[in-house]
Amino acid sequence: MDKMLIVSANPHIRDKSSITKVMHTVNITLLPAIFASYWFFGFRAILLILVAIVSCVITEAAIQKFRKKPVTVYDGSAILTGILLGFNVPANIPWWIVMLGSIFAIAIAKQAFGGLGFNIFNPALIGRAFMVASWPVQMTSNAYWTQPYSGKTMDAISSATPLNLVKTALKAYPNQETINIIKDAGVGYMDLFIGNVSGCIGETSFLALLAGVIVLIALGIVNWRVPLFYIGTVFILTWLMGYDPVFHILAGGLALGAFYMATDMVTSPITNKGNIIFATGLGLLTVAIRIYGGYPEGVSYSILLMNTAVPLINKFTVPKKFGFVEPKRA
Repeated sequence: MDKMLIVSANPHIRDKSSITKVMHTVNITLLPAIFASYWFFGFRAILLILVAIVSCVITEAAIQKFRKKPVTVYDGSAILTGILLGFNVPANIPWWIVMLGSIFAIAIAKQAFGGLGFNIFNPALIGRAFMVASWPVQMTSNAYWTQPYSGKTMDAISSATPLNLVKTALKAYPNQETINIIKDAGVGYMDLFIGNVSGCIGETSFLALLAGVIVLIALGIVNWRVPLFYIGTVFILTWLMGYDPVFHILAGGLALGAFYMATDMVTSPITNKGNIIFATGLGLLTVAIRIYGGYPEGVSYSILLMNTAVPLINKFTVPKKFGFVEPKRA
């Protein structure tokens, strides 16, 4: 019996990874960005992130209890949703808006679809879209964006985000150079790279987010094709259109979206070819919204729109079965 070949049902791939391990690993890699949010926006950034996390965890546990399902908040997925949603708000937004957005994200975008693994859209982005639709002034007005504290002062000063600043300036004077606009505002490429600019509390530091995603790519948790083709598409399109490609990569939520939102295992394609198509579509939509749309930013909506196309992308990019023989046509 020991020498007999036992054939079992597929799949035959063994992996020691688990949902809990993957989710908590992603959460840990977000610690540099959490620290950056504290350094640039003060303790209020940590408060908003904690409000989002607690709201997500309590909402998920309450719904699972109500549905008489096993409570799975320990797997870390609700915590991840809370962190990412907290990253997507300005530092001066009222905490109760973040709480309601977090409840909506878990209750409607996740649990209403059946829980983790069944959601069509990224829950954190649905929560953000809900907040933008319900409280547009608090989510988009310059009064709620603040200049970074940089660990030196706790006086919040209202300030437009770099994308908003450039979009407004180019509407008034279309022939201006983007680099001159941001230099006149006291912002340089290095400020954009490290995060010393106005913006959502967790999106400004490209450096901190890059440090985290490199670990995830090395561990095989994130498919490198998504951030590479997403950012690459934005770079090529903005360069061909005569805009500053470096600015469009470093500014706004592109890093957060490309590294942590678009790479969500549940709402992204399952094949490598599908991920390339998905990421390219993200880049096209992001540039279209930024350049031609009413909003200065297009990352969130581009990801949500491409989430709807994922089932179709999967359908047309599934590889042929091993040993498949195409039937003869009569």
